[in-house]
Amino acid sequence: MIGPLVDVNWVTDHVPLIWARFIQHLELTALPVVAGFAISLVVAILIRRRQTAYAVVIGITGVLYTIPSLAAYVVVARITGLTLLTAVTPLVTYTLLILVRANVAGLRAVPPEVLEAAEGMGYTGRQRLLRVELPLAIPLMMAGIRLATVTTIGLATVAAIIGGDSFGGFGQFLTEGLQTYFSTEIYLGAVLSVLFAIVAEVLLVRVERWATPWARSRARAA
Repeated sequence: MIGPLVDVNWVTDHVPLIWARFIQHLELTALPVVAGFAISLVVAILIRRRQTAYAVVIGITGVLYTIPSLAAYVVVARITGLTLLTAVTPLVTYTLLILVRANVAGLRAVPPEVLEAAEGMGYTGRQRLLRVELPLAIPLMMAGIRLATVTTIGLATVAAIIGGDSFGGFGQFLTEGLQTYFSTEIYLGAVLSVLFAIVAEVLLVRVERWATPWARSRARAA
């Protein structure tokens, strides 16, 4: 059954192409997640204690999240042309709902007594944010980053429909395979996208464990 569906020789002959499209897909994932996290972190810091502002921001980011990805690419392409920015801009907007929620939840989860203790030690607002709130918010923030990353990996495959080789990534295999009825490219694009998402999830879990050593110590003590 595998033979007719996947041409192994074609795959081995196109390893450089596969690597190039992996790099494209990595860019289409990393740039939006990093930009989205930076934007959402600033927003979260500003609105973490303002419930009305939080509701407004979540409403706006929720609307952005519901825009179909293909339509978003088309609209942005009419403004920016077929550049990397065309693919990255919609993907950034899709990360905001996830990351704003996660970042605000992380900051709000810091126990009030910890904040009071920091004030009692003479910490300024900035010192308390950098030394207390952000470190303790890392687990929930990382959960948001993981979800945003996996979501972006999936949405990035759609970019190939608009940009082709300009920023195709693994989605270009799917697009070309469907256009030429070449099952090898279809399965290759699908499998590589899934594997990329799994590997990204595993790596981000390891990053979270590295960034929160106190959580491991607490788990061992329990």
